[in-house]
Amino acid sequence: MEKVTTLGEFIIERQQDYPGSTGEFSRLLSAIRLASKIVSHQINKAGLLNDILGAAESENIQGEQQQKLDIFANNQFIKALEKRKVICGIASEENEDFIPLNKEGKYIVSMDPLDGSSNIDVNVSVGTIFSIYERISPQGQPVELTDFLQEGNKQVAAGYVIYGSSTMLVYSTGNGVNGFTYDPGIGVFVLSHPNMKFPATGKIYSMNEGNFFNCSVGVQNYIKYAQTIDKATNRPFTGRYIGSLVADFHRNLIKGGIYIYPATQSAPNGKLRLLYECNPIAYIAEQAGGTASDGATRILDIKPTELHQRVPLYTGIKSMVNKAEEILKAN
Repeated sequence: MEKVTTLGEFIIERQQDYPGSTGEFSRLLSAIRLASKIVSHQINKAGLLNDILGAAESENIQGEQQQKLDIFANNQFIKALEKRKVICGIASEENEDFIPLNKEGKYIVSMDPLDGSSNIDVNVSVGTIFSIYERISPQGQPVELTDFLQEGNKQVAAGYVIYGSSTMLVYSTGNGVNGFTYDPGIGVFVLSHPNMKFPATGKIYSMNEGNFFNCSVGVQNYIKYAQTIDKATNRPFTGRYIGSLVADFHRNLIKGGIYIYPATQSAPNGKLRLLYECNPIAYIAEQAGGTASDGATRILDIKPTELHQRVPLYTGIKSMVNKAEEILKAN
């Protein structure tokens, strides 16, 4: 019988990746694991418990209508991370400002606790996205904004959880990407997708084409290129768009494709947030052999200037992103 590796075992085995951690980093990942189990359980009951479905009577800092499960997921991740005592601060999509925690904590976490939450009511996959950095302010002092405004290339780990037909936790600590599927029967995440890599080529493009005429000529020309019949395959690319960044990215990572959320006339800086959506997804993309760009600049090289900064995002197979950049540059 083939040996099964649990997430807990995997984290312990990989502790040598962080020789100065003395267990703090492992406790941090364990907190994310715990919170994702709780959120997964609640999401799976969404059709049975009407009090967790639908919109809450509030908006987040982005001016977006909060879903009840947005608030629930945010609270669960904050509580789990706070209890580990290794986090000095958290930045969340659902909070206007960062949350200071243990002054002695070594790490900060930026997160989107429930990406694509408006899909909950129609039973479509949603996710959690997280990004981890070492603080740059001195330990023993309160966390500062500068701790969060670090370039994505300084992340020590990043990942996402996808809640769909199964719950999967996918993450990287800079040594490749590994995916773990949750087995509710025994209550553990099991290594199911070791060393995840983008396929060499892909034929999927993921974009909300309802924004087509609201985009630049360059973006429009890339979509026209994607819809052109390929001489080798005698077919165009396939358009697939779920409306949940985690779900769209996860599919393209496994099947091969490019995800696009460009700047538009109504959102000239893009819509996705750099710190807790684009940076962690870009980190995973690069570790899986892909890439991520704002259309001209590598996402992980962008210097953040504010907590909820927005940027365009093009991510997926390198050749596909490079082609998009080429067409954008020419227009």
